[in-house]
Amino acid sequence: MDTKIVRGMLLGLATCDALGVPVEFASRYTLKDRPVTKMIAFGTWYQPAGTWSDDTSMTVATMESLYRRKQIDYDDMLRNFVRWYDKAEFTANDERFDVGNTTRASILRYSRGLLPPTKCGATDDNTNGNGSLMRILPAILYLFGTRGKISVDELKIIHNISALTHAHPISKISCGIYALIVAQILSGKNISDAFAAGINDAKTFYGNDTEFKAFTRLYENFASLPEERILSGGYVVETLEAALWCLLNTNDFRSLALKVINLGGDTDTAGAVAGGVAGIIYGVEEIPEEWLSVLRKRDWLEKMADDFATVC
Repeated sequence: MDTKIVRGMLLGLATCDALGVPVEFASRYTLKDRPVTKMIAFGTWYQPAGTWSDDTSMTVATMESLYRRKQIDYDDMLRNFVRWYDKAEFTANDERFDVGNTTRASILRYSRGLLPPTKCGATDDNTNGNGSLMRILPAILYLFGTRGKISVDELKIIHNISALTHAHPISKISCGIYALIVAQILSGKNISDAFAAGINDAKTFYGNDTEFKAFTRLYENFASLPEERILSGGYVVETLEAALWCLLNTNDFRSLALKVINLGGDTDTAGAVAGGVAGIIYGVEEIPEEWLSVLRKRDWLEKMADDFATVC
């Protein structure tokens, strides 16, 4: 896979993650009065400007496993998550400052040897946070790059990687829909056509699944929904919808990044989910340099992307 695609994915994801970190949990109404327009410091987590969060950390942890093992290794991925959780590896400032409850519980189940890796994820209805969606892009790129498609067998793997932390069908389907749309983008389609084709594929693969009804809005004139109907909390369906709606309603990286962050709520994760795809579409050259120039560990992220591209 072209290194530019992988660099765009990772730097786009990390940049939007970092834009969102200082205003995570801020309301949309607050951000309408004081919108994010640049990289800022401190805020919610009191971190330096350009600091990315668990979204990028777990994405990089997934990439590193795929690069080093050159195969899908669920145990190894979870061991990387343990390294991140216990030792703050794969972090922006050698500090882990944010982790979701469902992700934490799953990592602890694994580290204590309680369950095999794909059985560690939570299955309760109230555990459908966005913690697997935020880190799934490397697996999508790896599977598409090595197999040339995202179909039934690849979706099973996507579901298993989600299940390392989030095993409820809604979380798995969210990752699957995202994968199907990204695969269409990697095939050369623009975002509008990729969305339409990906949603049609999702109907084929998931149409008989009772949990697929949670995604009804995605195939009912979704792009034309008014902003006030787009939620942006931590529920995985909200995050997927917010990211896709912003991608469909912008035409460049800067506009996408500011639109998704200023929706408020779970800003870093909605930003990461949208920003990774925007980085693939628009390329690193379209990410504002004033943002990249303060991105923490930028050189290291670029090296990770370049290494990962060699196994895709």
